[in-house]
Amino acid sequence: MALPTIPPSALLLLLLSIVLLARPAAGAGTGSEFDDGTSPKFPGCDNTLQKVKVTYWVDGDERSSLTGISARFGAVLPDAASDDQKQRAAVPSPKTGCAKSSAQLAGSVAVAVRGECTFIEKAKAAEAGGAVALLLVNDEDDLQRMVCSDKDPPPNIGIPVVMVAKSAGDKVQSAIGDGSKVDILMYAPLKPSFDGAIPFLWMMAVGTVACASVWTVAVVGEEPTKQGDVSLGGEENPDAEVVELQTQTALVFIVTSSLVLLFLFFFNSSWSAWLLVFLFCLGGVQGMEYVASSLIVRLCQRCREAKAKLPALGNVKVVTLVILPLAFIFALAWATHQNSPLAWVGQNLMGICMMILVLQVVRMPNIKVASALLVAAFFYDIFWVFISPLIFKKSVMITVARGSDDGPSLPMVLKMPKEFDSWNGYDMIGFGDILFPGLLVAFSFRFDRTHGKDLTDGYFLCLMIGYAFGLSCTYVGLYLMSSGQPALLYLVPSTLGVIVLLGAKRGELSQLWNAKA
Repeated sequence: MALPTIPPSALLLLLLSIVLLARPAAGAGTGSEFDDGTSPKFPGCDNTLQKVKVTYWVDGDERSSLTGISARFGAVLPDAASDDQKQRAAVPSPKTGCAKSSAQLAGSVAVAVRGECTFIEKAKAAEAGGAVALLLVNDEDDLQRMVCSDKDPPPNIGIPVVMVAKSAGDKVQSAIGDGSKVDILMYAPLKPSFDGAIPFLWMMAVGTVACASVWTVAVVGEEPTKQGDVSLGGEENPDAEVVELQTQTALVFIVTSSLVLLFLFFFNSSWSAWLLVFLFCLGGVQGMEYVASSLIVRLCQRCREAKAKLPALGNVKVVTLVILPLAFIFALAWATHQNSPLAWVGQNLMGICMMILVLQVVRMPNIKVASALLVAAFFYDIFWVFISPLIFKKSVMITVARGSDDGPSLPMVLKMPKEFDSWNGYDMIGFGDILFPGLLVAFSFRFDRTHGKDLTDGYFLCLMIGYAFGLSCTYVGLYLMSSGQPALLYLVPSTLGVIVLLGAKRGELSQLWNAKA
């Protein structure tokens, strides 16, 4: 079996720097996920803040739907779309909509920009002009809660008021400015009672961890030695390079990932997203080549020996010459068709193969290293999701995970389409939520093999159950909470906590702490 052509150390730097950058930004796509109960309510200004789907057409051509937020005041939007709700869009004059419009608004959705007056004043001016709804364009790429103060009289506004982010609203305004006929339909879909994507995503994540942990024994056909060395190169590569993590890796990970995260936060552009897509494709090609070659060699032993001599490259295995170009074509096709309805299949295939490869190349030698790395990742998740908004006014990790509107979405996730969701979105899990606990699960499998343990008295089965339970808790939390939850918040205690407590109970904690597996 040929070694990966990318040095394992490069793979380690690549993945530890970026796998935690792409997290699911929100749990379940609920209709009221913007309403956390902290925004004030007053008589006549007590609507639930809802996530709004804004669908628009330009000269009859339907464009991608926009995401908006409804106001505390005004009419409540329906929860289902209907063609008779589609209305012509118009820009008031002045564009801020703070005064009676000189442009005709009767029977239209007024599209105004934020600024110069309050949200309530804009809504009253639009309603006075005959508008059937007000679509406000924010002055930044974020959504602002439109609420009342205790000094405001009851608004008594009878039209829906919705805000969209600046980049989204600019698309609508640009089309109107070009003289095109723009129609808008707005509604607030309810959260589906059942999300059928979650069980499949759960099975993919748990299956990837289990498969990668046993891959070397079950597929490559090698057994760990007493020191736990696993030769990824088979018989012909006994000295295959393996990256063994150290406790210092935790500090390097925190610093490197935080710097990359901040860079993408402040320079969130299409080119940075495409750079991550390129790195993902690079790792995906290597992963697919490794997995496919391993399976072929396992089924056909003669294929291990077949080689071809190439100029400047020397002897290259025939199986690699066949698989590598096919993997490259597959990755290229995915990169150029990311908006295809089935692109998630290719993304998941490349991602799973890449994670299987990484969990063969990168090794966690003992739970001392595991504790340093997983605890560091645990607090990294919590800080950049929950604490960073206090410093940067918004969650850095969630902002980066959403990506830019003019570039591709970040690919470092496994994803499944929400078939029962009106938003037609995806449920996702970041690679870091698989790889970091997976490193510990893979260590437990090697430890069991080198110490003569089986499923009944070993650690591997217990950690697999712990990982599956922790992931289940993650999705329960995402369903119940109104905001995204860091998965490692649940996965670290359910894996690292399990092996520490079980090792202490069995009197083997010292062996686990100082092992070389």
